[in-house]
Amino acid sequence: MFQKYSQRIFNLLSGLWVGCLLTIGFLVVPTLFSSLGDRQVAGMVAANLFKSTAYISVLTSIVLMVLANYFVRLGKSQYRLDRWILLGMLACAIGAAFIIIPWMNSLRDQALYLGLSVRESTHAVLFSRLHGVSSAIYMLQTLLGIVLVWRATKNAD
Repeated sequence: MFQKYSQRIFNLLSGLWVGCLLTIGFLVVPTLFSSLGDRQVAGMVAANLFKSTAYISVLTSIVLMVLANYFVRLGKSQYRLDRWILLGMLACAIGAAFIIIPWMNSLRDQALYLGLSVRESTHAVLFSRLHGVSSAIYMLQTLLGIVLVWRATKNAD
């Protein structure tokens, strides 16, 4: 029974996950910044959204890697490349969830403790660089996700 639906589960999870990445990163967060008058509040909400998305990404990529390994053991060699794509997405998610986001949050908290926004603090340049790295990682993860979904729909044939 599981074997019958496992590929559909893989495709569904992949699509939902990448849809989440696209929606949060390219619709919700830009809307936050354009709608809220306070950029600091928008940034804090966006940080929480990206943090949640990163944790969801870690979990989802692990589940999908288990499924991809299962497919490879069944002789579906097209999932060998999918495992590498998922490993790249997992690396992006781990880097964001456990390194970049906590570091940025720490800089933001230090600034808030002094009554400043992070842009006014002495860590503004570092925060800006981390933001750039974070954006690049998110973009890479999203692009890998699009490739994964593209391949998953091809694999369904």
